[in-house]
Amino acid sequence: MAVAFGCYGLWGLSLALASGILGDWPNWVWIPIAVVAVAWHASLQHEVIHGHPTSSRLLNRLIAGPPLLLWLRFASYRASHLAHHRDEVLTDPIEDPESFYVTDVVWHAVGPIGRGFLTALNTLPGRLVLGPGFVILRSLKGEARSLLTTKCDDRLSQLGAVAVFLLQVGAVLSVLVASGVPIQLYVFGVVWPATSLMLLRSFVEHRPAHNSSERNAIVEDTGVFGLLFLSNNLHALHHEQPQLPWYRLASFYRVNKCDILAHNGFYWFPGYISVIRAFALKAKDSLRHPHA
Repeated sequence: MAVAFGCYGLWGLSLALASGILGDWPNWVWIPIAVVAVAWHASLQHEVIHGHPTSSRLLNRLIAGPPLLLWLRFASYRASHLAHHRDEVLTDPIEDPESFYVTDVVWHAVGPIGRGFLTALNTLPGRLVLGPGFVILRSLKGEARSLLTTKCDDRLSQLGAVAVFLLQVGAVLSVLVASGVPIQLYVFGVVWPATSLMLLRSFVEHRPAHNSSERNAIVEDTGVFGLLFLSNNLHALHHEQPQLPWYRLASFYRVNKCDILAHNGFYWFPGYISVIRAFALKAKDSLRHPHA
C-alpha cells in the first residue's frame, strides 16, 4: 500500500510541478519524476496480478487499475502475464505472449529490413529506444486480434471492458490537460521512457534454455532499481515463488541464494550496470528461437 501511495503521490507531484501550482518549474524537473512514477506503477500492477496487496481481486484492481501508461489495459496484461508464467512454454514465440523470440518462419518472412530491426531490438540500446513502440504496437495488435476472434456471445462483454478502459484513459488524459501537460509530451516524454525502464528490467529476464528452470535470470540489484522493479529483478525466484510479495523476495533470496542459482543454471548478473556493459554494443543472443 505504501508503494501505491508512493506511485500516485509522485505522479501527482509531477503534475503539480508541471501545472505551476508549486511554482514555475521547467520540464526537465517534473518529467523524470513522472517517468519514475509511471514505471513504478507498472511494477505495482505486476504485484496486483499476483494477488497483492489484499485478498480481494476487485480491490486490488481498483488500487492499481488507472492506466498511467495509457496503452496497457490491466485485464489484458493480467491474462497475458499469467499465461507467460507457464514455465514449460516460457520464451516460446507462439505460446509465450511476452516472448521477444521469433520462429524461423517469421525470421525469413520479415526480410532483411525486418531482420535488421529484430537484431537491433536485441541490443540494449535498441530495446530501450525501439522497444516501447514495438511492445505498444504488439499490445494493440493483440487487443484487436482478441476482439476479432472472440466468440459472439463473449464479444459484447469484451467490448464493454475495452470501453471502460478507454474511459479510464480519457480520465487520465483529462487530468493531464487540466494540469497543462501536452498529450504528445506525456506520450513521448513520460510513457516512452517509462516503458523503456520496464524493458531494461525484462531485457535479460529470460533465455531459451532447454531446461525450463534455467530460463529465468537473477539480477542482483537491491538498490534503486530493486525498489523501482519491486524485486522483480530476482526473476528466477519470482517464477519459483510467484505468491511471495515483493518485500519478501530479497530476504528469501539471501537465505536461499545457492539453491536458487543452482536451480536456474547460474543465469546471474551482479546488477544492471553489468547488463548495460555487456549488451550496450552487442546483441544478447539470437532472436531466432532454437526450439521453434
